[in-house]
Amino acid sequence: MTQIRTATRRFGLSKSKITAFEQCPKKLWLATHRPDLAEQDEGAEARFATGNAVGEIACALHPGGVMVDPPSLSEALAKTSSLISGGHPGPIFEATFEHDGVLVRVDVLEKVEGGGWAAAEVKSSGKVKDYHRGDLATQVWVMREAGIDLKRAAIRHIDTKFVLLREGDYAGLFTDADLLPELEDTISTRSALVAEARAALSSEEPEREMGDHCSAPFACEFAVYCSRDLPQGPEWPVTVLPYGAGKRWLERGINDLLDLAEADLNHRHARILAATRDGIPFHDAEGARKAMAGWGWPRAWLDFETVAPAVPRWVGTRPYQQIPFQFSLHLERRGGRMTHHEFLSCDGTDPRWACAEALVENIPQGATIIAYNAAFERSVLRDLAASFPDLAPRLEPWPRRRSICCPLPATIGITATSAAVGRSRRCSRPSPPSSITAHSR
Repeated sequence: MTQIRTATRRFGLSKSKITAFEQCPKKLWLATHRPDLAEQDEGAEARFATGNAVGEIACALHPGGVMVDPPSLSEALAKTSSLISGGHPGPIFEATFEHDGVLVRVDVLEKVEGGGWAAAEVKSSGKVKDYHRGDLATQVWVMREAGIDLKRAAIRHIDTKFVLLREGDYAGLFTDADLLPELEDTISTRSALVAEARAALSSEEPEREMGDHCSAPFACEFAVYCSRDLPQGPEWPVTVLPYGAGKRWLERGINDLLDLAEADLNHRHARILAATRDGIPFHDAEGARKAMAGWGWPRAWLDFETVAPAVPRWVGTRPYQQIPFQFSLHLERRGGRMTHHEFLSCDGTDPRWACAEALVENIPQGATIIAYNAAFERSVLRDLAASFPDLAPRLEPWPRRRSICCPLPATIGITATSAAVGRSRRCSRPSPPSSITAHSR
């Protein structure tokens, strides 16, 4: 444990630092005293980029607004004060306020007709999340203490019903959730919370066991450091059991799947244990034949890969809509002849028409479509059919009919590998029929 002499220092805080403290006091302490120990996850850069893009659009929707962006925070505070006292009509972007050493920057500050101000914290999510409330409460507390007459305080999040009708026109992308009335109790706790955070920062490194807080509301960049002295876990933890079934064993102090007996488990989980322990896959060939007996010919083993940008890139798309840019198709005909077809779009243009056209070209009418995650493939096909009426007569029957099947019931084939990784893949490539193995989920 790191020891830091901090007794005489008064630490400055911000909205993000208070959020870190609420997640875990140790996280704030390490971010302040040992930032060199941080290890960002692979998705951090992409999340930051998305947040920045969303923020830029939120500002661009108010062309008359002014950005507070001087090189120093003291100048930002002075510029914000000057704009407000000078009667600027707003909006003001990144308006900067400070109280009791806590500094906040408000994404969008707008004047309210009749007097007062409305603050909006811009988020890239499609709804208000729990931690957003704490963020906003901190901002409201600081702004009020700084003398701002605040009438509304909202989370400005993305409206997932928005459809991009014209390239670059994002009017209507956001919707406001005014939370001011319901935040009063939380706002009243900010002063005490700030005192607790400063006390933690002025002490030695906090002791805290790892737990759910290490990944919620954010994956902690200090998780590797905090886990450095923990004993290595078992090769096959009970958490490989599907649908969270391992949790009850963890609550009983059992972490290793191999410490269980088949008699302790239901039929399906006992098969997973046996396959893992003995290294012998379980294949129910007769069950597979029975499950596939009603499948028609030809059989199209289909898998999509998609992107789902927060900000729609192409006309006719929605925020977070699953846009297919790739598919893999194994077409099996009666008798066992198999051909492979594929589609991949890498040029940055809207891939949907070309994808839909390739599907129609390569999947015969009346084919049985087999997908690892049938509900997902159905939703992608429905979106394509709705977007392209010319191709809809071919695309629409596929999701409507019972033509999209899960490859096989999970009890047909179980291996140690499938138990460990099968449940983590939302859109896995379907196994060709020769393997007769369905991943356990």
